[in-house]
Amino acid sequence: MIPRFGTPPRKDVRYTMRPGAYAVLLQGDQILLTHQAEPTPEFQLPGGGIDPGESPVVALMREVFEETGYRIAKPRRLGAFRRFTFMPEYDLWAEKLCTIYLATPTLRIGLPSEPGHAAVWMGIEDAVTQLGNAGDRHFTAQFLR
Repeated sequence: MIPRFGTPPRKDVRYTMRPGAYAVLLQGDQILLTHQAEPTPEFQLPGGGIDPGESPVVALMREVFEETGYRIAKPRRLGAFRRFTFMPEYDLWAEKLCTIYLATPTLRIGLPSEPGHAAVWMGIEDAVTQLGNAGDRHFTAQFLR
């Protein structure tokens, strides 16, 4: 069973399934996050939606690059979680199926191309308290043990 984090689904809402791929990107005791300015400023694991016909790993590499400007290597699946949320940028109630990978950031090609995103290196311990959703915090906390 895939664990759920965050608020339970509302009975009065019809949710659209939204699969995505996200990365825990470690370098020493630091983790590479993305800070999304809109619609609500928050720190997130880099990643995002998987486009139709796209594999999760290809989506992961594309999304990490768009949100951080970094290329990644050696993605390894850690697990998955679900969360139910409203996505104002799409005017959509979504059941997000978030697959989390551990990967190595390799080369920074440039600045993030995704509007409103910034790449941020943060201590792992700080990230566990700063990440914007409980699923991201859960998977990041594994590396404090």
